[in-house]
Amino acid sequence: QVQPVESGGGLVQAGGSLRLSCAASGRTVSGYAVGWFRQAPGKERDIVTSITWNGRSTYYADSVKGRFTISRDNAKNTVYLQMNSLRPEDTAIYYCAVDSLMLARDLGTAPSRYNYWGQGTQVTVSS
Repeated sequence: QVQPVESGGGLVQAGGSLRLSCAASGRTVSGYAVGWFRQAPGKERDIVTSITWNGRSTYYADSVKGRFTISRDNAKNTVYLQMNSLRPEDTAIYYCAVDSLMLARDLGTAPSRYNYWGQGTQVTVSS
């Protein structure tokens, strides 16, 4: 079993930055892609970004391209999400999730592709 745990959320003004961390416990996630999703009140949970198991490929939703950066440190079993130039529309609960497929070459964008989820961390961006 893998248990991802998110941290780093909080309240920030528009234009500010936050760095989220996803630390996985239970077993290593070095062979699995990891994704960040977010869910705003009344909306579906959508992919924000994801990274392959080796860090060589990434995916970003159009809404965060150029502002957010995903990275991973497999030695620490941790994935990071650096969020810059935050906007009020980035306000949501952010979830970290681990891919269900080992050593996958593609990056899934659907929540159903991921089978281990963290409890989420709230990000609130004030205008």
